[in-house]
Amino acid sequence: MTQNVNRAYAKLRGGPLGPDIRGYAYFYAVEGGTELFVEVWGLPMYQPSNGYNPIGPFGFHIHEYGICQVTNPSEPFMSAGGHYNPTNQPHGNHAGDLPVLFSNNGYARMSFFTNKFSVEDIINRSIIIHENPDDYRTQPSGDSGKRLACGVIETW
Repeated sequence: MTQNVNRAYAKLRGGPLGPDIRGYAYFYAVEGGTELFVEVWGLPMYQPSNGYNPIGPFGFHIHEYGICQVTNPSEPFMSAGGHYNPTNQPHGNHAGDLPVLFSNNGYARMSFFTNKFSVEDIINRSIIIHENPDDYRTQPSGDSGKRLACGVIETW
């Protein structure tokens, strides 16, 4: 277990379904919780729903394992496991459920605060960008679609 961790980062890299994606997520310990800042380039352009799911806004989650392997190109980053959920809450209340990323011409930038985890809690986990927006209801993962990009959360 890591001790006294005040900041962490993840370098996001796209997989076979989002090869142009690149970016960073920074986590900072602040009073009462964690502040997260993310900046991403190369996201797919928004596409309206074709009767099921649109492309974008993009689901955004912390996942259980810090493994970003692509063993199946049509279902990349499954090695990261499910959403980080240390208190076994229903979806929408997982510690790893983050706000969706809104993209403008493939670029997204967001900063927010959460008290659901500390920086120390998420070291050696991963952060994933999904193809579809999270509905924050569907179990177990919000129907957010395929995994486009992944980054392992590390100290710095």
